[in-house]
Amino acid sequence: MTVPGDSEPPASLELTPAEWGMWQAFRNGSTHDLRSHNPVHDDPDGQYHWGPERSVRARVVALLLLDGPPPQPGRVTSLKLNGAYITGTLDVSGGAVEPYVEMHNCRFEKEILLPEAHFSTLRLVGCRIPRVEGARLRTEGDLHLPRCTVENGIRLTDAQIGTDLLLNQLTVHRDRKGRSIVADGLNVAQDIQAEMIESYGEISLRGAQVGVSLSLRGSRLRNPHGRRALNAPQLTVERTLYLTAAGLSSSPFASGTTPPYGVTTTPMRGTRMQRFECEGGVRLDDGRFGDAVDFEQARFVMESDQELSLRRIQTPEMRFLCERPQRGRVVLSGAKVVNLVDRATSWPGPGGLAMAGFSYECLIPRGSFSMARRLEWIAAATPEYAPEPYEQLSNAMRASGEDAEAREVLLAKQRRRRETLPLAGKLWGYLQDWTVAYGYRPGRAALWMGVLWAVGALLFGRLEPDAISSEGAPTWNPYLYALDLLLPVINLGQDTFWKMQGAYQWAAAVMILLGWVLATTVAAGASRLLRRQ
Repeated sequence: MTVPGDSEPPASLELTPAEWGMWQAFRNGSTHDLRSHNPVHDDPDGQYHWGPERSVRARVVALLLLDGPPPQPGRVTSLKLNGAYITGTLDVSGGAVEPYVEMHNCRFEKEILLPEAHFSTLRLVGCRIPRVEGARLRTEGDLHLPRCTVENGIRLTDAQIGTDLLLNQLTVHRDRKGRSIVADGLNVAQDIQAEMIESYGEISLRGAQVGVSLSLRGSRLRNPHGRRALNAPQLTVERTLYLTAAGLSSSPFASGTTPPYGVTTTPMRGTRMQRFECEGGVRLDDGRFGDAVDFEQARFVMESDQELSLRRIQTPEMRFLCERPQRGRVVLSGAKVVNLVDRATSWPGPGGLAMAGFSYECLIPRGSFSMARRLEWIAAATPEYAPEPYEQLSNAMRASGEDAEAREVLLAKQRRRRETLPLAGKLWGYLQDWTVAYGYRPGRAALWMGVLWAVGALLFGRLEPDAISSEGAPTWNPYLYALDLLLPVINLGQDTFWKMQGAYQWAAAVMILLGWVLATTVAAGASRLLRRQ
């Protein structure tokens, strides 16, 4: 039962007319609109001065949130402001805020302090705020900051958001340490929508956990004063991380609709797109992504010492369909991907790619991606010879049923390995490559065998040699004799019965040697195929 006088503000507050209207609107759950309805005058980011007629003190707002009056009969208390100028520092640190809070188009004189506060739902839409300090903030529902401008950064370290975190079209500048958003250890039960945001500093999401998806579609991240624009090692996203383009005309914000609605529809054909752009390094090391990591149409502008670092990430699918970075490096060392969806024009050139220990099971190219380009892709990632990338590509080709391409990759591996051998090894390698392509093209061995057999038959057909022994000597047959020399294991009963002299003796020795070369090379190639390497 309400105690008489509980609904009245303390006399010491001396409420202004704007504050008195806010007090009454709080009790009946309605919106207190202080706008002039002149778009130029109502712009929170504009230069127009907001006077006492639309100013409310932050201490009065905090009193309503933490210990406000009871609702009018049949109503629910809530703080809904539109076009208000909140003077002073709004400080509800450590407090439990039960009323629903929604502020539109408001201008804050000083920062908002929310550390360790507990809200049901907090929505700040289209506001101008010097800074948001919300370490260990907890909400049962959403936290919304769409279309806001934050001048000195946002801190949400170890915050827990009960449903969604909505930051669409947010503009946020860096704090004194060069960071625009610090949300290390952030836990969001559902989605983080940060689409078409403008960030001028480092976004830090170390160890953050997202229950559904994290979308940065169409966003522009810039950090000209630091090493990284997005620093999110050990990030966990249960479904998909989107660093892709956004359709501008498909955005509900374009028609002025109010959150919680996000940019979730698929753009129609012909829709003007805004790509994801990042000026500065990106770090996603040790990340876990339940469905995919999507880079379609993304653009990364990096300096020579900056990286798009994807070390040891794990995801069922990675869509590397971005614009080719002109500088910096793409690092995939230790990453594990099931499906790699990529485009030949997306990968950087030599010196710009590292993928030692990078594993994938299936390649899904977009557009033309020939085997020659694939081999260039591997060469770009291995300035020094390493067998693993070649074997990984060969396994992927074989898993897709492309056995001929798999053998082509392994042949390229042997040729690359040959460059690291001493002179004798290089000569032996060139001989194997020229004759039978290291055993990966067995048809070439049969061709050489036939050529040598024909040459030997013609050569030895010009003479009738003397038998070593008159007993048991077969009839002289130059064709069988040449074939017996070439086959190192099979005995056709010719080469041991005839005595060769002079140049013919040397010719026989050369044919025996070439026969062994062909046989051993083919045997080595066959053993590789049997081991499926």
